[in-house]
Amino acid sequence: MPTLNLPLRGRVALVTGANTGIGLVTARVLAERGAHLFVTCRNAATGAAAVEQIRSGSGNPQVEALSMDLADFASVRACAHAFLARELPLHILVNNAGLGGKSGLTASGFELAFGVNHMGHFLFTQLLLERLKRSAPARIVTVASRAHFRAAGLDWEALRQGTRSRTGIDEYCNSKLANVLFSAELGRRLQGSGVSTYAVHPGVVASDVWRAVPWPIRPLMKLGMISTEEGAATSLHCATAPELATASGLYYDKCRPRTPSALALDAALAAQLWQRSEAWVETEAGAR
Repeated sequence: MPTLNLPLRGRVALVTGANTGIGLVTARVLAERGAHLFVTCRNAATGAAAVEQIRSGSGNPQVEALSMDLADFASVRACAHAFLARELPLHILVNNAGLGGKSGLTASGFELAFGVNHMGHFLFTQLLLERLKRSAPARIVTVASRAHFRAAGLDWEALRQGTRSRTGIDEYCNSKLANVLFSAELGRRLQGSGVSTYAVHPGVVASDVWRAVPWPIRPLMKLGMISTEEGAATSLHCATAPELATASGLYYDKCRPRTPSALALDAALAAQLWQRSEAWVETEAGAR
C-alpha cells in the first residue's frame, strides 16, 4: 500500500451497511485514504465478501467486518460491544445502512423503516458516543434523504406498529425526517465535545436501499437515479473535508449545507424524538 497521500492514516472509521451501494463506495474510499476501517453487515458471509472487495479495491489490508442487524437491538448492542472491546479509537462513524419500501415490524418492536433507519442507528451511536468523544476530533455522518421533506410528521403510536402504507414510502420519509432531527439534536448535545455531526442527502441513488420495492415499480423508480459513486460524495465530504471541522448539526446536499424542511428544523420535535428514543432503548434494556 503506498505511503503517500493517505490523509486518514492512523484514523479509525466505521461504516454501517457497507456491503453494497453507497456504503460500499464510502467504505472503499475511506480505506483508500488510509483509514483502519470497520464495516457492519447483517451476516458474516456478506461481511467477509465486503471486506475482500474493499481490501482489493483500496489496497488497504486494515479492513474488518462486524455483524449487525439494525432491526434487532440485541444485535446492535453485540456489534457495539465487539468494536469497543478492541480498545481502538473511533474518529469517523457513518450511519449509512437503511431500507425503504418494505413493510413490517422490527424484532425490537418498531415500524420497519423507522426501526432500522433511526432506532438502530440511535442505539448504535449512543453506545459508541463515549469512544467518539475520547477520540475527538471525530465526526458522525448520518445518511438521511430529501425524502424527509415529504414526511407528514411523527405519529408516536404508529412508530410502534407495523407499516400502514401500501408501499412503505410514507414510513421511509418519516424515518428520514427522524435521521435529520437526530443529527441536529446530537449536534446540539455534543457542542464543545470535539465531535461534529452531519445529516446528508446522498441524491436519489440507484442502490439496494430499494431492494424491497416490488417489480415492476423498482426498475421504473431507478430511471434517472445517480450512481452509487456520485451518491457517496456528500457522505465522504462530511466525513473528511477539513473545512467542515467546526461545522455541526447541519443538513448537506451535493456537498453543501442546505436548509432542511420546517419539521426538521423543529428543535422541540427533535428533543422529543430524542427523549422517546432514549426511553424506548432503556425500556428494552430493562426488559432483558
